[in-house]
Amino acid sequence: MNRSDKAAIIEQLKARAEGASIAVVTDFKGMSVEELTRLRVKLRENGAEYHVVKNTLARIAFTDGAHDVIKDAFKENCAVALGFADPVAVAKALTDFAKTSKIFAVRHGSLEGKFLSGEQVSDLAKLPSKPELIARALGTMNAVPTNFVSLFANIIRGLLYALKGIEEKKAAA
Repeated sequence: MNRSDKAAIIEQLKARAEGASIAVVTDFKGMSVEELTRLRVKLRENGAEYHVVKNTLARIAFTDGAHDVIKDAFKENCAVALGFADPVAVAKALTDFAKTSKIFAVRHGSLEGKFLSGEQVSDLAKLPSKPELIARALGTMNAVPTNFVSLFANIIRGLLYALKGIEEKKAAA
């Protein structure tokens, strides 16, 4: 690989990393191509990419960028997952894959520039996803007017029962 190819790889990785909300460094030593392909497909479904890059090129690409805190994590055989949509979904995809694979492991991560250990990435994966959090918030917001309407319906219903009772009493007399 010549110098211009390396520079192109560095620029491309730097541009992709700048747009990512989460970057996770993983250990993939000994994995087969089929396993890596399954991982890439799963990550792509969750709005992420998986890059296997030379460590020195990755260190240069991540220096002075949004995920500068993980540049020193590029040692031995490693790759980086870059998530662009929901960071929780990316963390879930990686930790779920790590549970099924004996070889694959999550090393470190960076969530919007904050360093995450492998354990913290696993903790992030346990959080509900963004759509689920939005649904919970909307459910809570919807509960207040719903309960308000039910309260007034019960008051009016009680008044109607009383009026109906008075009507029946007068009709009987």
